[in-house]
Amino acid sequence: VQLQASGGGLVQPGGSLRLSCAASGRTFSMYTMGWFRQAPGKEREFVSGITWSGGSRSYADSVKGRFTISRDNAKNTVYLQMNSLKPEDTALYYCAADAHGVVVGTQSETYDYWGQGTLVTVSS
Repeated sequence: VQLQASGGGLVQPGGSLRLSCAASGRTFSMYTMGWFRQAPGKEREFVSGITWSGGSRSYADSVKGRFTISRDNAKNTVYLQMNSLKPEDTALYYCAADAHGVVVGTQSETYDYWGQGTLVTVSS
């Protein structure tokens, strides 16, 4: 499975961005998908995840109410809509796929495949 994240960029505080993660492979619809981020000098952290059916979604406390994860299995793509962005959201955002999970894992070790990351910068 190959994952390609896109949609990052420079945005002012309070603005919005939508990240996309396109996956190759016919089994995408069976994978739990997650978004993680890593800010300079900090460890990678869980942002959000969604099960294969979209029936269960999970968010880090820091993004609840501002970010929304979704997926389109017909397009092999998972999205992260980010609203009300803050400077502390600045980070390299990664999408990841868990080939075996039936629930959303929040630990990076849970995930089997990773995209290359897309940079989000929130600054005025």
